[in-house]
Parts: sequence; C-alpha cells; structure tokens
Amino acid sequence: MNKTAVITGATKGLGRAIAEIFAGNGFDLCVCARTETDLEAMREDWQVQFPQVQLHVHPADLGKKSEVMEFTGFVRKTWSRLDVLVNNAGIYLPGGVADEPEGTLETLLEINLMSGYHLTRALLPLMLPQQKGHIFNMCSIASIMAYPNGGAYTISKFALLGFSKCLREEMKTKGIKVTAILPGAAWSDSWSGADFPEERLMQASDIARAVWGCYNLSDAAVVEELLIRPQLGDL
Repeated sequence: MNKTAVITGATKGLGRAIAEIFAGNGFDLCVCARTETDLEAMREDWQVQFPQVQLHVHPADLGKKSEVMEFTGFVRKTWSRLDVLVNNAGIYLPGGVADEPEGTLETLLEINLMSGYHLTRALLPLMLPQQKGHIFNMCSIASIMAYPNGGAYTISKFALLGFSKCLREEMKTKGIKVTAILPGAAWSDSWSGADFPEERLMQASDIARAVWGCYNLSDAAVVEELLIRPQLGDL
C-alpha cells in the first residue's frame, strides 16, 4: 500500500503544488476543495500525470464545520491509516480591525483556523495507533507580523500558529511530527494579475519543495516552524 496524505484546498496554488510533490513521490491522496469541477479536472490530470497513485476527491466548504466532518468521514472510510495531513485551506479578506465588515473575523477563523483544528482532531486516530505521522499547518508571515489591511486575517494566522505550537507539544511523545510553514508572498490565485516581476514572488513549487524537505528528515528530527520569504523580502 502506498503512503497516504490528506491535503485541503488542493486544486490550486500552494495546495496543488504540495499535492503534486507528494504524488510524485508515490503517495495516494485524499483532497478537498469547494468547487467540484476543479476537483474533477484535477482527477483527470492525475490519471495522466500520476497514474501510479490513487486520488480521492471530495467537495467541501471548510468554512462549515458540518462539511469538515463530512470530509473527515470520507477520509476515514477510504483509509485506516494516515501518514501526512496538510491543513492548507485558507482565504484572505482585506481590512482593518476598525473598519472591516462585520463577520470578517468569524469567517476567517472558521476557514483559516477551525477547519484545521476540527480536521486534525478527527484524523489523529488514523495516526496515533502507528505512533507515526506528520501534520503540516500552512501559516503565514502574517502569523508573526501584523501589516496594514490585514486585521482579521492576521489574527486568524496568529491563532493557527498557536494551534501548531500546542499540537507540537502534545504530539512530540507520540511519534507524530508537527510543522508550521510560514510563507511570504508566492505566486498563486491570490496574486493573479499582480504587476510584479516573476522573480519578485516565490513559486508555489518552492513552498512544496520546502514541505517535502521537512517531511523527508529522519524520525529523530522535526522542523517545528519554517519561515520562507522572497529573496528580496516581503512586499
């Protein structure tokens, strides 16, 4: 049986690049995204690009706990063991604490924090019996630094890093690694159409290779937090 990985928000951007690097290394995947047509297109691509692995897809809006739990049920019916979980799904909504629309914080916390919290709790039983596994939480530069127009988003990403720190402490004696990835600006749908030179932002594949490098260490080592910035610094 191939090793297994769950990746949320996997049809585009960083999630897609991370899914591709794990598939290229022989992992079967369970992935979710909000748009079913994107998932079906990904499945068709996989049949050509990665015929040696199985791709299981499930549409889910991870801003809704009920759909998070439906996805976890789908994963647990598909597999009895899980090697890697990548909590990647997230969104950015601009605004400041004083002026962002009512409900912005709740929306961002549900998607950027609570989805990963609920998903992790539901899938840990697939890791704990084997005393082995790796959980990645896709945080952000915003997890350590506030910046203009990033009010609720920054709050949600600070919270996700806090979740990662707590989980790391709880899992360290159970053989399960926890890594927080803190990327700066990388080309994805969020930056589509931005007027910057190609080299000004990182590539999604850069982040994927960094995740794979963290995973590919010996059992004796774990990268707890990985900060990755464009060579020329933050935008």
